[in-house]
Order: sequence, then structure tokens, then C-alpha cells
Amino acid sequence: MRQLIITFLLLLAGVGRGSYAQPAPRPGLGLVQGVVLDSASGQLLREVSVTLLHARDSSYVTFSLTDGSGHYALRGVRPGQYLVLVNALGYKTLQRPVAMTAAQPTLDLPPLRLRAEARQLGEVVVTHQAPVSVSGDTVAFSAKAFKTQPNAAVEQLLKKLPGVEVDRDGTIRSQGQAVDKVLVDGKPFFGDDPKMATRNLPADIIERVQLYDQQNDQANFSGIDSGERQRTINLVTRRDKRKGYFGTEQAALGTAGRYQTKLGLNRFNNGRQLSALAQADNVNRQGFTDSGPTTSLTDGGGGAGSLGGSSGGLVLEAPGGARNPGSTAGSGGQVGMTEAASGGLNYRDAWGKRLEVAGSYLAACATTLNDQQAQRQNLTGAAVPDAVPLTDRRAASRARTTSQRANLRLDYRLDSLTSLRFTPSLSWQTTDQLRTTDQQTSQGGSLLNQSTGRYDAAARSLTGGANALLMRKFKRAGRTFSANLNLGLDRQSGLALNQATNTFFAAGAGAPQVLNQQIDQATPRQQAAINFSYTEPLTLRHQIEAHYNYTTAPSQAHRLTTDFNAATGEYDQVNALLSNEFRSRYAAQRAGLTWQTRRLRYTYNLGLDAQQATLSLDNQTAETSLRRAYPTLLPQANFSYSGARSRSLRLNYRTTLTAPAASQLQPVPDNSNPLSIRLGNPDLRPEYSHSLTATYSQSDLARGRSLMGLVAGQAVQHRIVSATTFDAAGVRTTQPVNADGYLALNGYLSLGQRLPSHQLNLNASTSANLSRSQSFINGQPNVARTWLLGQTLSVNSAYSEHLELGLNANFTYQQADYSLSPAANTAYFTQTISGDVYWRLPGRWVLTSDAYFSNNSGLAAGYNQHVLLWNAGLAYQLFANRQGELKLYAFDLLGQNRSVLRTATDTYVEDVRSRVLSRYILLSFSYQVRNFGR
Repeated sequence: MRQLIITFLLLLAGVGRGSYAQPAPRPGLGLVQGVVLDSASGQLLREVSVTLLHARDSSYVTFSLTDGSGHYALRGVRPGQYLVLVNALGYKTLQRPVAMTAAQPTLDLPPLRLRAEARQLGEVVVTHQAPVSVSGDTVAFSAKAFKTQPNAAVEQLLKKLPGVEVDRDGTIRSQGQAVDKVLVDGKPFFGDDPKMATRNLPADIIERVQLYDQQNDQANFSGIDSGERQRTINLVTRRDKRKGYFGTEQAALGTAGRYQTKLGLNRFNNGRQLSALAQADNVNRQGFTDSGPTTSLTDGGGGAGSLGGSSGGLVLEAPGGARNPGSTAGSGGQVGMTEAASGGLNYRDAWGKRLEVAGSYLAACATTLNDQQAQRQNLTGAAVPDAVPLTDRRAASRARTTSQRANLRLDYRLDSLTSLRFTPSLSWQTTDQLRTTDQQTSQGGSLLNQSTGRYDAAARSLTGGANALLMRKFKRAGRTFSANLNLGLDRQSGLALNQATNTFFAAGAGAPQVLNQQIDQATPRQQAAINFSYTEPLTLRHQIEAHYNYTTAPSQAHRLTTDFNAATGEYDQVNALLSNEFRSRYAAQRAGLTWQTRRLRYTYNLGLDAQQATLSLDNQTAETSLRRAYPTLLPQANFSYSGARSRSLRLNYRTTLTAPAASQLQPVPDNSNPLSIRLGNPDLRPEYSHSLTATYSQSDLARGRSLMGLVAGQAVQHRIVSATTFDAAGVRTTQPVNADGYLALNGYLSLGQRLPSHQLNLNASTSANLSRSQSFINGQPNVARTWLLGQTLSVNSAYSEHLELGLNANFTYQQADYSLSPAANTAYFTQTISGDVYWRLPGRWVLTSDAYFSNNSGLAAGYNQHVLLWNAGLAYQLFANRQGELKLYAFDLLGQNRSVLRTATDTYVEDVRSRVLSRYILLSFSYQVRNFGR
């Protein structure tokens, strides 16, 4: 272990001195070296790939490129039997067996002579992928260099990659940013749901993982960088796995009624793919992304809902627990206990020579039970801690969500120069939720109010969209025309029963207030946008694009609140104060030019758009309306550089204008929770933001070393923030307003190093976030300054074919300071350490174990915790090819699993403890279907 630590520190120090210094020889490790020649001419060949593989299973050991004199050196080789694989474009692959002994640590091989090979144009054979490589904006990881356990899912492979983080709930982040899309061989797999690919596809069919920021389809076609990018992972399958059947079938039963079943079958036939998946469990292992309730039925009333304010409406807490916006820190995986079932189909094929079809359908149902205990410090301008109002809450909820979603993608080639892409999607969802809450607010030890409530809501949503892109090339290279039509639909509605008893202790407050009302709400929204783009080459290096966009987005906000009538026993008394009909329409026309210059190593473009936007408001209840115009200039710039030795740099500057939502504009007060009243603001202006992002990547192919970095800054004018007031009874009223002065800076740095001699992958990543934002409390400006510093270290080792080890440690410090309420300033520290082991024992037995330790400090009294979550399994592999497995698995052996989350926003700091899954034991049988080549 000491040697590993020293090696890791030397790696960090080596970054400042250059990533390409020659490593010093290590005792006990050998050197394989020689030269590569052209067999016909005898000429020394440069930049030839020379790879060392284990003779027993052809697994990757180390890699080198020949230098200017045709010389290669494979360092850090242990004694053993190996294969030397030599590959160069235009030559036949050469393979030589070699043996390294302790008595002969330096092995000089005779010249390796390559024979030229005639190959048809366009035919490329790749026999080896370096552990990490950089090509333009794409970082590629060789799956062979990051070995996973047999039958592991893709998610386990991603956890080993430098700069990639996978949360315990399956959420993926790269360079600190969320990954929104996972493709398979460049095509969608069950739409845009990342978990469908990462949790349902086996890692052993993956050849490499590509990571990049994907542009929209229109920008990809025109070749003009629009600056709009989506963090994407592309899973490239192995060529020998693209034809055949594969899948995982599993059934498990356990203590406390726990169960898990999974059925999956995939049929790949080169370009044709058909996948059928089904699963059901109550151990929080959904293989799909559960978006939860999407309606605005949030913040259940009468004190019965979450403490956080929102844009208004009925509140449905998302399964797994809702998280309020702001900086967060905590421990534990998915909160609550979820029982889920899902099933779906994914299809992809070419129908003739002109049409490619890809589509998917998924149906899912999930029921989540959750109990939460929370304490919130409300920012009121208090100068001493005792004067800060504290709200304590206990809540229990049950939510059942049923959803269906379908996606389709059609690519039709009209002729050799013209193509059409059509991508419709549709989603249905219904949610039923029941939640009960008890809460109280105190200040200086004296009660201000108390509330008990019950909130019962049923919500429905229908969302869909369609995108049609017509793409036309002309005979002159670089001249293109494209037209993109985008339609969107979002219809949300729901009915909620809100019952609560609220008691106020201020002088003259009177008797407790009883609330019994029904809330009927609907928020239909539509959007239509059309975008035209024309590109014209001016010279071989210069190109110009002219574009025009028109967008219209009408929306409605219907809210009818009726109080209970004891005389009739019905909810038939309209509460005019809490009811409203409101309409809004945002429309914008945007036109501009972009100039792009492309050179061998770099490309840059400069663009300027002029936009005329209008926001029309119609308060039908108050019979008032207004219309505002917002003329805006929107500049943008992009720069990308691809240097030698796999170096890549990209700079992006963008400006955007974001209109407020109808629910933020609706002026009706929402006091369904009398302790937390929300009020819309029809005077809101759109947000105008500037963002600057820089990313850098480089890799040393010969030494398996990689470096990735990101710096992003943002400044927002007229940002929509909260203006909060508190009265003597502790009642909070929140209204959105505009404010300037928002600044944010994020940084991320990742280092990766592979040590072939130890079969080790070392990764280190550092993240830092700074922000300055302004809100208003009791009419006074409050400036919040937050900063975060995190450090992650991980080690993964395929020590031998029988033993694999993994270790990950994360240390995060967060601090939030408030100018108006220094008594609420907070600083907290989170430490997590996790480890896993896979040990193949004699006689087909396999032992697996993983542990997760979390330590929090600086939270509210009673919320600091030390948790050690330990899981272990013992399996016996069956059948001749070990495709079957009988496994006994124990979750949370020590019974310590807990979840605590801290959220710090501009107006409050909150700690939440949530219910989590407790100890259970599962006995499972699984079978891996593998039948390739047919």
C-alpha cells in the first residue's frame, strides 16, 4: 500500500513537470524492447502500435508507440508468458509469443517485420484500443483496460473510468456534469433514459466508451457549432458481439418479503437490434429513470407538505424524495422504499436502403413509502443564532406512479444529397399520493406556530413532442440548407384534498385555523419553433451561416379552490382569493450570422443574433392584461483546438434569454399552506445569462495516463429569485422577483493513471464551486456566498484472474455565508469511503463484498452521523460455461443504513433525515444468455 501511495503522489507531481517524462525502472519489473521494420524496404516504421497481452486470455497489459527511429519499449513487465501484438494501418497484424523471466529482466526482441496489406477503401480493422485516447472533443476509454467482474452491467464499467462518477441511485456525472444521454453504437437505446443502457446491458459486450458533448442534429449537419451541447456517453459494442443473442434472467427471494426478478433478451444482428426487458423488485433497484410526478401539484398545503416553496400549485413529492434547489451534501442512496415493475421493447433496423427506424416503448409502475424528519433554519436577518426561526417537520407519504412512454426515430434519405429525420415522443403518467405532516416553528425557544395536516392528491400528465429536420447538401462542398420544426406539448392537471389544523401563538392570534379545501388545477402548455439554417463556403477555410428562428409558447394556469360546506357536505364554496384563470404567451423571432474558420489544428466561430421577444399576460379573473417587448442582442463564440499527443481544448461562450413560467407570473396567492404562502409576480422579466466554458483533455497513449479539466462561469442579469417575508406568527410569504448580481464558477480536474505491472487504475479528481446570489428577506437584500471543495481518489485493481479490488474515497467541504443573517452561516464536511472485492474461490465459489462508510459533521444537532453500510454475497457458478449462478446476498449486515441530506439556498438551510431500505438477505438464481455468431 505504501508503494501505491508513493506512486500516486509521484503521478500528481509529474503533472507539473509534464505528462510525458520517461518513467524510472522499478525493481523486479522487466523491459521488452525492439524495433519495427517494413519487411519489403527495411525502413523503420514510426507511430506503430505495439501491445503486450497476457498469453492465457489475451487481456491487456501495456502499450507503446514506436518513436521516430522505429523503437518501442514496453516497461514494467512482470515475469510470465505474453503475446506481442503489432498493428499499423496498411500492414498485416503481427503477433509474437514472448516469455519474461526474473533472470532476464531486459528482453531485446529481433526486428518485427510487417508486411503490407492491400485493403479496400473505407475498411478499417482495429485490433487494440489504448486505455484512454482523445480525438477532438471525444475521450474514449478501452473497456478491456478497465476489467469488470464477469456478468457485470455497464454501470460497473463506468464506475472505473477516470472523471466519471456513478451515484448509488445510478445517476451518472462526467467532469462534474450530469450525463443526459447514453447511446449504443451511436443510436438511442430506449429513448434518452441513461439507466436503460447502463443497468441492463452487460459490460463484456462493450469495446470502448466514448464521452463527448453532443451538438443538436442541425448543428451536426451544418458543421457550424451552435454552442448547444448535451453531455453524452456512447457505448461502442465489440464487433464479435454484434450478432447473436444475450440477456440476463434472474429471480430472487429474501427475508422481510424482499424480492427481485429480471428478464431480458437482446437480439443483435449487426445493424438490427431488438431488446425486450422486464423487471420487478422492492429493493430500490429500478433499471429505468423514474421521473416521478411531473405535475405542479407540489408543496402540499396546510403545513402538510414539504417546507420548500415553489412556483405554485399542487405538490407531489417525487418517489425517492424531493430535493430542494440549492447546494446539497449528505449521505445514503435512494431514500424511501420503492416497489417497482417495468417492461419494454427497443427496436432498431434499416428498412430498405433509404429508411432507418429506431423506436422504444416502456411501461412502469412504482410505489414509494417514505418517512422524513427535517429541521430548517429560516433566514430572517437575525444577528444571533437564538433569533433564527427553526421549523421542525415530520412527514409520512405514499406515492404510486404509473407511466408509459414511447419514442420513435425515422431517418429517411430522399436522395444522395437530401435526408429527413423525424423524432416523435409521447409520455403518459398518473400519480396518486397521500401525505401526512406535523410541523412547528419556534424562535428563541418560544413556539410561533404548529400544524398538522393531511394531503391527498391525484395528478395526470401528458407530455409529447415531435421534431422534423430536413437536411439538404449541394454540389459545392460546404453549402447546406436545413429546416427544423419542433413541437412540444405538456398537459398537467390534478385534484387535491387539503386538510390541516394550524395554531398560532402570537398575541391575539385567536382560535386554531381549520383548513378543509379541494384544489383543482391544470397547467397546459404548448411550444412550436422553426429554425432555418443556410451555410455558404467563402474559401476553403472560411464559412458563413445565416439562420432564423421563430418560437411561440402559449401556456395557461387554471386554479379553482373550493372550501368544504358543512351544510351540504360538499366542496362547493368557491374561494375567490385562491382561484384564478391566467394565460401567458411568449413569442420570439431571432436572426443572425455566424462566421467560422477551420484550420488543421483549430476551428473557431463568432456569431451575433438579434432577438425580438414579447411576453403577453392575460389575467382573466381580474380582467387585466399587459404586453412587454424585450429586444436583445445575443453574441456567441466557440473555439476548439486539437493538438499533438491527443490534446484537446474547447472554449464556448453563449448568451441566452429565459422567460418566466406562467405559474411564476400568476398573481393569485396560494395559501393552501397558511404557514408558507406563495404569490406570483406578473412584473417578472426574462433572465439574461452569460456562460463561458473551457474544457481540456489529453492522454499519453503509451503510458496510459489521462488528464481532463473543466472550468465554467456564469453571470445572470434579471435572475428570478425569491423575496421572502416573515410575520410575527412565523408565517412565510414568498414571491419571485428579478435581481442582478448572480455569479457562479465551477471547476473540475481529473487525473487517471494505469499501472500495467500491478493491473491498477488510479484516478484522482478535484472539484470546486463558487457562487454569489441575491435574494430579499423582509424587504432587505440578502447576498449568499457559497463554495464547495471536493477531492476524490479511487483505485481499481484486476490483481489476478481470481481477485479484483476497488477503493474510492471522497472528501467534500461546503460553506454558505449570508450577509443579512450571519447567525445562519453554515459549514459542513462530508467524508465517504467505499470499497469492493471480487474473489473467485476454488471449486466455482465466488465471494463478493462491498462497504460504504459515510461521516457527516457540521449539521444540525441530531443529524450528524457515522454510517457503515456493509453488503456481502457468496455465489456458486453452474454449468460448463459458468453462465448460471446461485447466490446468497446480504444487504446492510450491520443494520446502519441511513440517509441525511443538507440543502443550503438563498433563504434557508435545511437538514433532512429520510427512511431507507434496511437489512435483508436474498437468495437468487441468475442465468446469462450468451449465444453470439448466429
